[in-house]
Amino acid sequence: MNPYLQSLRLRTLPLSVSGIILGTGLVYQTVCSIQWSVFVLAMATTLCLQILSNLSNELGDAQKGTDADQHGRDAYGLQSGKITEKQIKTMIGLFIGLSVAFGTALVCVALPLWSVPFFVFFGLGGLAIVGAMTYTLGKHSYGYIGLGDLGVFLFFGLLSTMGAYYLQTQTISMEVLACGAAIGFPCVGVLNLNNIRDMQNDIAHGKRTFASCLGQHGARQYHTMLLLGCLAIFTTYEHYWTLCVLPIWIWHLWYVWTHKDRLDKQMPVLMFSTLVVAVAAIF
Repeated sequence: MNPYLQSLRLRTLPLSVSGIILGTGLVYQTVCSIQWSVFVLAMATTLCLQILSNLSNELGDAQKGTDADQHGRDAYGLQSGKITEKQIKTMIGLFIGLSVAFGTALVCVALPLWSVPFFVFFGLGGLAIVGAMTYTLGKHSYGYIGLGDLGVFLFFGLLSTMGAYYLQTQTISMEVLACGAAIGFPCVGVLNLNNIRDMQNDIAHGKRTFASCLGQHGARQYHTMLLLGCLAIFTTYEHYWTLCVLPIWIWHLWYVWTHKDRLDKQMPVLMFSTLVVAVAAIF
């Protein structure tokens, strides 16, 4: 694979748009129409932020030596030596610019200019860029002190879903909040699965993820709770079609509990099934 495409980690992109699709779908359920320009710009902004996060994560781990000798997954472009640090910094700069451009256009199209929500969403957009970059990049990266799960939950779950809904309707509801939390759980599960896989390497390099704090058994229990909690919330609000992933998630959990290695193969399973949940919740 082209090393640049490898560093973009394209397989993570379906996960990043789940909250936007869910929030927009809930809008359609409520008012039977959506603003397509807002939806397209929200998708573009989210995709750029996800790629920015992926590139910053790769650079941050490489600078700290965390990715020096990883097992159980393919090396990314910087780790394999096919991309230089200067090149990946250039890519990071490009996606900062794209995130700002799409995010600014989104807020200008969706909200009254110079209103309080206008400035609030500008601030949230800046916070999202900082959050995308500082998971592992920099001296005070929050992913190294066990806060990565919280960051994913807030940005991929609550902010993504509630933001997509609010930008279309300028309102919010308890159901939208609950659904944002629900879709955030399997998004956190993807990070947790990644951290279970890399646990020994992370501990050796001083990266204290939430999974490493829980240990192998505790992290698997946590993983189970995240997925079952997601479906419990959705069914509470009568989004019963989300149960279509239950057989897949039962098999996924069996695999996670019975395999110590090759967990990387389960990443696409959880990412794409999370997208299915987001779509199913609309019906």
